[in-house]
Amino acid sequence: MNSADMFRTLFAYDVAMWRKIWETVVTLTPEQYNRELPYSHGSIRHQMTHVTRVSTAWLMGLTGEPNGQQYKIEPDEYPDAAALRARWEEGAARTLAYVATLTDEQVGETLPEMMGPTWHVLYQLVNHGTDHRAQVLAALQELGAPTFAQDLIFYLWFAPR
Repeated sequence: MNSADMFRTLFAYDVAMWRKIWETVVTLTPEQYNRELPYSHGSIRHQMTHVTRVSTAWLMGLTGEPNGQQYKIEPDEYPDAAALRARWEEGAARTLAYVATLTDEQVGETLPEMMGPTWHVLYQLVNHGTDHRAQVLAALQELGAPTFAQDLIFYLWFAPR
């Protein structure tokens, strides 16, 4: 397996785990979705907005789009979890399309806007996603909402393809 294929697998995992998170998040009451939590970005709403914004900004940099570092979205732009999920799904589709065409050569390239090779950014995106999913899963557990194990090995060994 080459490095581009490995990143395709990692991003398929990342998107699949986020979709499982979203399945629960969209069932929360408005009070649960907006409840201020004492860690990281606060409410689940703010966590999900942050992840959507950051993932989009990094992808803009990877694809050579201008102003990725200035890209912003605000929680108030999305009236509820379903609206933000729709925005996140757009970004997930763009990300999967990007990694679908990724070559080993591109993985090793350093883009002009980046301080290191593309693979650094790709690892950062997957790692960032895992970190924030863990935070959201802990918050969901605290709210009494369903959670799940997000272990990569379970995805690799047992997830249907």
